[in-house]
Amino acid sequence: MTSKRAAPPEAKKDEAVELPTPVNPQTRMVTVYIMGKRAVVPEHATIMRAIEYTGVQIIRGAGCREGFCGACGTLYRLPGDYRIHTGLACTTLVKDGMSLTQIPAVPMEKAIYDLEQIEATVDTIKKYYPAIFRCVSCNTCTKTCPQGLQVMDYVNAAMRGDIAEVMDLSFDCVSCGLCALRCPAEIVQHKVGILCRRLYGRYLRKESRELDVRIDEIRNGVYDAEYAEMMAMAKEALSEQYYARDIEA
Repeated sequence: MTSKRAAPPEAKKDEAVELPTPVNPQTRMVTVYIMGKRAVVPEHATIMRAIEYTGVQIIRGAGCREGFCGACGTLYRLPGDYRIHTGLACTTLVKDGMSLTQIPAVPMEKAIYDLEQIEATVDTIKKYYPAIFRCVSCNTCTKTCPQGLQVMDYVNAAMRGDIAEVMDLSFDCVSCGLCALRCPAEIVQHKVGILCRRLYGRYLRKESRELDVRIDEIRNGVYDAEYAEMMAMAKEALSEQYYARDIEA
């Protein structure tokens, strides 16, 4: 996490300063240790909200704030528990005595390839991410995943060259990298998942007539006026329209 202490608001002469709303006196407070520093925060707060409650402004390691972008991977321990736990700071609630560290980026080597010049085969996986064949099937990656994905299963599928299975099992991956951080074989599982999803989409997916029609409509400017109208909308109106949209189950 990259952060900085928020500066107090500046007020003009004779102008009142708007202070943060105090916590409800009935709110139970808990003690946590954020990056080694003790803090007392509301027990109902997410890790991200708890960090901000202490007066720290998060300037990196926060994206969607709703569990989709994977930017706020976090490691933490709990009192009396020897295990290291993992989660996303935006969705994981604090617990009394929790000691936590945010991991906004996991160091790794990302393979560079031209999707039009590679094939959807196990040899491609072996070429760009050979470490995957060092997997010892310890299942640490699956236990680590904050999304509850069967990571080890898609790693095994990748070793078999079953790209469709990797695509299916890794589809909801948010690329937080926590699996790679904990892997004893030092595999970058989420990058393998990205490669296989790209290979599936380029070479193995079933043809969709509806998709082809929609792409043609976009290219022919069918939605240009609607797009321009949305771009001109106020933020509040756009947000209201977004959350009121129909969502397929």
